[in-house]
Parts: sequence; structure tokens; C-alpha cells
Amino acid sequence: MSLFRPAKPTLTAGDRLEIAGHPVVLKVNARARRVSLRVDRVGGHVVATAPRLSRLPEAVAFARERADWIAAQMGALPAAQPLAPGDALCLFGQPIVLAQAPGRARLDPLGRLVAPGEGEAWRAAVVRTLKRAALAGFTERTEAVRQRLGQPPLKVAVADPRARWGSCRQAVRGAPAQIRYNWRVALAPPEVVDYLVAHECAHLIEANHGPRFWAIVESVVPDHARLRRELRESTAPQWQ
Repeated sequence: MSLFRPAKPTLTAGDRLEIAGHPVVLKVNARARRVSLRVDRVGGHVVATAPRLSRLPEAVAFARERADWIAAQMGALPAAQPLAPGDALCLFGQPIVLAQAPGRARLDPLGRLVAPGEGEAWRAAVVRTLKRAALAGFTERTEAVRQRLGQPPLKVAVADPRARWGSCRQAVRGAPAQIRYNWRVALAPPEVVDYLVAHECAHLIEANHGPRFWAIVESVVPDHARLRRELRESTAPQWQ
């Protein structure tokens, strides 16, 4: 018998495991009072949260105990839908219809997003156009809130993360702050977009989620609690 036993795998925030056939992502939140589960509808997975790193095994055990709940919640999510000509979306609250036509991909004055090609090539062109429009819209809204909060200029970017709505990197060593948004939130109701922008801009001042942070958010979006729930519980179709 060996005197040296292999070390047990160490759990850490961001780890993914599978329970009831569905992905579960581990998270540590120092403000949490207990282990908990929630469904991330954008990422298409369950988040198991623990108050501290040492309690992640407890969060995993809790998730395994709730395997039936996970299966039911994930089964109720709308199926991912491939984008197709004729689909109707709302971009920052403005209705648009997807269309197929030669030429460059564009948003036209008739409220159409027109893109060339077929199949995956067409869908890729549509997504690129949506991302450009999302960046423009988020940049405009972020600039307005930044000025309102008296913060210096920053960089705005959009990405396609599967586990978060947005992120903020504060200015450091002369480098400007940067806020990155999940471009798909541009398809949410405008007031939900406004909440997310206020949330991320508040992080320019407060890096945590303490009382001062939420006071800043409330100064920009008084109804932030309801809008936060709407963002987290959104059942918008998961476009691909």
C-alpha cells in the first residue's frame, strides 16, 4: 500500500459539472448567506453558489440533492432557435425583421436587418450586424451614465459570454476602465438594458455589491430590484 494518497480534486469557482444531464457552474459569493441554486437562462446552465470557497462541496451536494428540480427547470427553458429570415426581434426596444438579400449586411430605414448569403453564412452576417448595433447602443447609454456619475472616459465592448450579462474593469495604472456587455442583452426590453448599464457603471465607483454600490444604482435606476429580477429571469428565446 502506498503511503501517499492522491490529493482529492479541489473545487474552485468557475468549475463545471453535470447533474441530471445538465451543466452546473460553481460560484462563490461572499455576500451569500447560504448555498443556493439558480438558472442562468442566457448561459443555459444552473449556477450553484456558496458563501465561501470551503463550502463549494456543500453547494455541489445540494445541487445533486435537487437533481429533479434542475431537470425540471432546464427542461422548461425555451429551446435555442437558429435565426432565420422573417424572424422578428427587438433591438433596444425597436422592432426589426430579419431579411435575406445581396449586398452588405445592414439595418435599413424600413426596420429590417438585411444580410446576404444562406444558412450559417447568413446567420453569421446577422450576428455581426447585431453585435455592431449592440456596441453602438451600449456605448451611447454607457456614456450618458458615465457622465451622470462624473466618471472619466472608458472603453465599451460587447462579447458573447455564456455565464454573465456584463463586467466592469476599473481603471488601473493609467489604463482606462472598461465595461463589457453580453450583446444579447440588447434584445431585452430597454428598461432592463438601462438597469444593466447602471449596474456596470456603478462598478466604476464601487467594485463590490455593498450598500454604497446599490445606492449608486438606485440613483440612476430607482426600480432596479424589479429590473434585476427581470434580467435574471428572462425567458427570451436563446437565438443562435
